[in-house]
Formats: sequence, structure tokens, C-alpha cells
Amino acid sequence: MTHATIPQKMRAAVWGGESSRLTVETIPVPTPQADEALVKITACGVCHTDLHVLKGEVAFPAPAVVGHEISGEVVSIGEGTRSDGSIEVGTQVIGAFIMPCTQCEQCRAGRDDLCEKFFAENRLKGNLFDGTSRLTGAQGERLSMYSMAGMAEYAVVPMSALASRPENVPAEEGAILGCAAFTAYGAVRKSGLAEGETVAVVAVGGVGSSLIQVAKYQGAETVIAIDVADEKLEAARGLGADATVNSTDRDVREAVLELTDGKGVHVAFEALGRPETFTQAASLLREGGRMVAIGIAPGGVTGEVEISPLVRRGQTITGSFGAVTRIDLPAVAQLASDGGYRVKEAVTRKYSLDDVDAANQALNRGEITGRAIVVM
Repeated sequence: MTHATIPQKMRAAVWGGESSRLTVETIPVPTPQADEALVKITACGVCHTDLHVLKGEVAFPAPAVVGHEISGEVVSIGEGTRSDGSIEVGTQVIGAFIMPCTQCEQCRAGRDDLCEKFFAENRLKGNLFDGTSRLTGAQGERLSMYSMAGMAEYAVVPMSALASRPENVPAEEGAILGCAAFTAYGAVRKSGLAEGETVAVVAVGGVGSSLIQVAKYQGAETVIAIDVADEKLEAARGLGADATVNSTDRDVREAVLELTDGKGVHVAFEALGRPETFTQAASLLREGGRMVAIGIAPGGVTGEVEISPLVRRGQTITGSFGAVTRIDLPAVAQLASDGGYRVKEAVTRKYSLDDVDAANQALNRGEITGRAIVVM
């Protein structure tokens, strides 16, 4: 169950914890255990969620390797793995950032997105489900894993977090299916979006631009993209947005009401995680409207919502961290295969692993429209 040409060493982007910078180091190639696969990484997405970790806005133990949306080839499967045969050595795969243990109460209830072990062990401690990391540094020191620690040439991934990549989905760009598209798909599903409804997307970065594609494919009649950058709004139109609003130029609520005959939208997605955009998204809802909050904020940050409209108009606000991995990751892969999610248009920049720090700094400066990827 192992490819014959696996090296002993690999290059990985390591975060030391002292600053937000990444350095490329040579470290041992990890070994998968039962129910895990070793994936030779083709590409890994550059995401704001990693950036929150690098900037210390989300608590995570350093030193670590980040990177949580990947594409690649399975080159080894851990001894004792229970497999249905869908993922084997040689399978081209994508990997989701939510890696369900499959055994906890939430996973047994079909809520992979609330997996108890994933949040307790991986997101809090940088481990896999057995309470240990698979990564060590050049001197043998432990390295934490953020999801599968995909910003490296190889990564150990739980089998539960993998799906095969359809042949007609590009290998490099397909990496973004595991977070940008996956997160958008889960949010649209939780919104209960019905065909013919109107949608507002507040902040059209990697996830926001993905929301446009998924919402249009699911039947939204009108999608309104809202951002502060004209370049991002122009790109949003190219991905299917029917109207755009630059919030630095005009009052967003007033603009949305004009576009919706004074009623507001059926569904508003907030994809940035800032108090002002959270409040803004809630203000755009019509009677019975639903807001889905997706953007991650630093710990302790709150957003204000006016109470009376929420109560009197029967509105709802829900959070959505991702999707249900074992069901939705294959569905997202099929969505891309069917043309409902155009990964080549969603990916706007490619970096080499040597330039991974530059990629994150560009993201931090707000220079990346859509999604960037690091190609190994």
C-alpha cells in the first residue's frame, strides 16, 4: 500500500510563531497510520483562515505547518486502514479542511462539520485524532498540523477527508475545492436557498466569490456582490454576480433595497468576519430572510444586530464553518466536474513553495482577487 518512490525528506512552509512569516524548511516526510493516507501534494490554497493563525488572531500552537485545502496523489495508505476501495495508492484526490473522525457523537449523527475530535485535537492542539502530530522538524522537534498541514510537498490526511478528483477537474486549481468551494457549498446548503430567490454576498474574496458560483448554480435569480474593491467586484460579475455594490461609494442597504424592489434579499452571506460586515449583512434581509455567517473573526470579536427586525420579521442568523465532509466533498467535486464551479476562473494567482510567504503577505494586503494557490 505504498508507492516505491517516497523520499525521506520534504520541503514544507513552517510557521515559527514569533511573527506571521513562513519559512521553507526541509523536514522528514510523515508516515500515515491506520485510516490515514500520505498525499503527494500538487497544490495548496492560500486562505485567510491560515492567515488568522499566522497573525495570532486565532490561538494555535507553534511551530506548525498550515495549509488546509489540497489536491494531490495518494502515495501511501496506513497499515490497518479500513477502506471501501474508492481511495487507493495512485488515486488523484482533493482534501477538505474539516477532517471528521467518523466515531464521535456528532460524526455518528452526520454532522462532520461539528466533529468533536477534529476541533478538540486538531484545531486546539494541532494533532490528529490519536492526540499526536505526524510532523517533526529537522531537529526532531514536534510540529503542529493545521488540518492536514498541506503547505508542504507531502501531507498525512485522514481517509475521511479525501475524495477522488474527477479527471476533467484541473489538478492544480482543484485544490480550492477543499475549502473555498466546500465552505461555500455548505453555507448555501444551510441557507435553504430556493430557486428564484435573491442573494447578497458581503465580501467577495476566495469564499465570497465561490458563494456566487454555487448560489447561481443552485438557482438564485439575483446575486448581489458587495465589497470595497472594484477589481474584486468586476471579477464577481465574471463569476455570475448580477449586480455589484462598492460599499465605499454608496450606502449598501439603500443600494440593495433599490435592486430588490424595496424588499431586501432572501439570503445574505457574510464572508469576512468583521463586525461592520456582519451587521451590514443582517441589515439586508427581507421578511423571513436568512443570514449565514461564514467569516472567521479574531477571538472575542462581536457583531451587532438590530433586535426588532430580527424578531418581528421572522429573520434568522446561522453560522456555517464548512460542509459535511463525507457527503459534501464528493458533491463539490461533482459540481466542478459538471461545470457548476469553474476552478480555473476562481484561481487568479499561482505561487511556488519558495514564494509561499509572499503569497500570504499579498493576501494580508488585500491584493488577491479570488483565490491564490501554491503549486508544489
